[in-house]
Amino acid sequence: MAAPTTENQRVEDDLWDQGYARLGVVLSGAECDALRLHYFTQSLFRRTIDMQRYRFGRGEYRYFNYPLPKRVQALREHLYEVLSPVAGRWMDALGTPQKFPQTLAKFLQHCHANGQCRPTPLLLHYRPGDFNCLHQDVYGAIVFPFQVIVGLSAPGQDYGGGELLLVEQRPRSQSVGHALLPEKGEAIVITTRYRPVRGIRGFYRASLRHGVSRLTWGERFSLGLIFHDAS
Repeated sequence: MAAPTTENQRVEDDLWDQGYARLGVVLSGAECDALRLHYFTQSLFRRTIDMQRYRFGRGEYRYFNYPLPKRVQALREHLYEVLSPVAGRWMDALGTPQKFPQTLAKFLQHCHANGQCRPTPLLLHYRPGDFNCLHQDVYGAIVFPFQVIVGLSAPGQDYGGGELLLVEQRPRSQSVGHALLPEKGEAIVITTRYRPVRGIRGFYRASLRHGVSRLTWGERFSLGLIFHDAS
């Protein structure tokens, strides 16, 4: 009989197989509500982006200032430690000489030494008709291969539409798409830029972009946890 699969192994298997993994509920309903209220406290944020102005879509998001809210900081640290060993194995598979320290603090030291000092965790806010174009969150030369999206609103109760969209492009092949609806408090880890896919001659890079489909009604908030800082 095969040994039981641990939850971390299940997450890693899903990342290798499809480029994303559902992590389950990581924030309580009360924590989600508190983060939603944070959105309206301007002093917590370093920058607000109007997506329509920059042709990124329609809607708004805000990048946190340091220090991050305690719950956001704790979650970012914990998830980095879960994902960094997988990130190292991905780089090995692609033949890329890039290693990731065991802790987020050491990884951020590396970012800051390379001029990437601005925090990247953010809150996103969508209203009816809003959407987010397909994109990648790359803010400099130092890039962590995973990021995490946490739903702060309940689909079907707080909003309609607004699916998390993932589109993977493999060389000389048709694109593969996924549409996901994170539950309130649920985290989904996705590929930041590209992932290793096994081919006939070994692993190759498959590029992945993500976005959000148009909201049909209600209001949608989410938390984005990007682990590398921005230049």
